[in-house]
Amino acid sequence: MNEVKQQNEQLKTENQTLKQQVVATQAKAEQANETAEALAVATEEAVKASAAQESKTSIGGYGELHYNNLQNQGSGADKDEIDFHRFVLFFNHEFNDRLRLFSELELEHSISGDGQNGEVELEQAYIQYDINDKHRVNAGLFLVPVGLLNETHEPNTFYGVERNNVEKNIIPTTWWEGGVMFSGELAPGFSYDAAMTSGLSVDYTNSDSSKKYAVRGGRQKVSEADASDFAYTGRLKWTAIPGVEVATSLQYQEDITQGNDPDAGSAVLWEAHTAIQQGNFGFRALYATWHLEGDGPKSVGADKQMGWYLEPSYKLTDAIGIFTRYSLWDNQAGSSVDSEVRSWDLGVNWWLDPQVVVKFDYQDQDAENEDDEFDGFNVGEGYQF
Repeated sequence: MNEVKQQNEQLKTENQTLKQQVVATQAKAEQANETAEALAVATEEAVKASAAQESKTSIGGYGELHYNNLQNQGSGADKDEIDFHRFVLFFNHEFNDRLRLFSELELEHSISGDGQNGEVELEQAYIQYDINDKHRVNAGLFLVPVGLLNETHEPNTFYGVERNNVEKNIIPTTWWEGGVMFSGELAPGFSYDAAMTSGLSVDYTNSDSSKKYAVRGGRQKVSEADASDFAYTGRLKWTAIPGVEVATSLQYQEDITQGNDPDAGSAVLWEAHTAIQQGNFGFRALYATWHLEGDGPKSVGADKQMGWYLEPSYKLTDAIGIFTRYSLWDNQAGSSVDSEVRSWDLGVNWWLDPQVVVKFDYQDQDAENEDDEFDGFNVGEGYQF
């Protein structure tokens, strides 16, 4: 009897030990599960945080390849060349809901360096801050708010292989400066821009009188730019009707030579344009004029520089559009000499995708000076992403 009792006691002790071991094992298992769950949650949160950070940084860009086959009607050289004109990358970052960075880095003509045709240029690098829901401020290096192409010039957004000559020689696109700009909405569909920036410094010593005081040569590109005289630009834009834009810009600079030429003075640019896209029909028109003070610009007729163009277009399909453009520009319009250049351009755009385009156009460019006459065709492809 005692022996049976002892066996029962021993069995009870062993059962108790087994129970304790089971409880300990369950506790370890639960702890392991909790650790695994915590690790999984931490990993998921880290992935989300990384994804959120990545989503605040974006990369984009555009590029365009051109083939030009143009015959000069004077003593100048014909143009028969293929050129990867531009390769551009955008790097943008959103710091928070109100603060962001925009930047644009461009390589022109495929290769740069000593003796090469190309350049590496920083076209945009500015911080944008939302003052409130309707107004914001940009500070840094940005595109001047003037014209149709200066701010929006990706190849899939306009007709023609090359950018039009009025916005090239008179605006002059692409034109960027360093400074500060306030922008916002005054009323539904009615916006404004007001900028104080570095200014132009035109060449007044060129042996070629046709290039003296020409505004395109005055772009300093914010590269150790002479800032003796700032420029002040304002723009009003109306977009209340979908597919319609009407805008005007005005710029004033106290001295367009940055004080280097005592025979030159202030400069005023006025520009107005409209862009319409209603159904398949499109239309663009732009007028721009400069008035330069001083005997220096007046002596070569550069005291007035002007240009305008009309460009109707039509989309045959969603992918194919045709256009024609008549343009006239003159960087010596103040002279009694006929220095106008006139051009007829017509062609077709084929969008393989809304962001990829193939272009063809024919141009007939006439001028009193036959060296400015070029006739022929251009072929190009471009993309944006």
